[in-house]
Amino acid sequence: MSTRRILDLSHAVRAGTIAGPGLLAPATAVRPSPDLPPEANGPGTGFEIDRITTVGDAGTHLVAPYHRFPDGTDLAGLSLDSLVDLPAIVLRVTGTPVRAVDASMLAVLGDVSGCAILVNAADEVRFSNPDGRPTHVTSDGAQWLVEHDVRIVGIDAANIDDATDRTRPAHTLLLGAGIPIVEHLTALDQLPLRGARFTAVPPRIEALGRCPVRAFAVV
Repeated sequence: MSTRRILDLSHAVRAGTIAGPGLLAPATAVRPSPDLPPEANGPGTGFEIDRITTVGDAGTHLVAPYHRFPDGTDLAGLSLDSLVDLPAIVLRVTGTPVRAVDASMLAVLGDVSGCAILVNAADEVRFSNPDGRPTHVTSDGAQWLVEHDVRIVGIDAANIDDATDRTRPAHTLLLGAGIPIVEHLTALDQLPLRGARFTAVPPRIEALGRCPVRAFAVV
C-alpha cells in the first residue's frame, strides 16, 4: 500500500482575493444556461457559463519569461519537463530574521541541478500588508540559481524580488535564463527539506506571462 501524500501548495482564489497593492482583485460571473439559445440544451438540462476576470498574479501564480521579456517563452511554450515531477529542495528560513536570500545561503543546498528550489519563509501571512518587506531572492542569489542549473524557483512570498529594488533582479536573471518562477506558495513548512516531488502547471495560454496555478508536491 502506497504511503505517499499529495500536498496542495496553492492558495484558493476567490472573488476579492488580494492580488497585490493597486492590482485588480479577481471577480467571477455566472450566467445560467437559459441565456443560451433554447435549442442548446434539452428540457431541464442546464449548465453554468462561467467568466473569470483576474490579473495574472492572483493567489499562487506561475511566471514565465514572457512576463519580463517580450521575446521570452509564454505560458503555452513552457516545457512540461520544467514544471512536472521535479525533485524539490526546500530552503527554510522561517523563524529567522532573514529577509534577503543570497548566494551564500543557497550554496549550502549543494547539488541543485534539475531541481525545484522552494524558499520557505512563511511570508504568505504578510501578503495583504503592502507596508511589509517580505523575503526575497537577491541578485547574487538569483545568479547562483542560474549558474547551478535549477529547473524552477518557488517562494511563499508574493514577490520573489525586493519590492524596493525597481530593477527586479531576481525576475530579470531567472526569467532571462528561461527559469519559471512560482510566487505566493503556501504550506511549504509541511515539506521535507529533500525528497518531495514538485509540480506546477499553468493553462496553455499563448501571449500570457503569468497565471494562477495549482502547485502541489508528492511526498
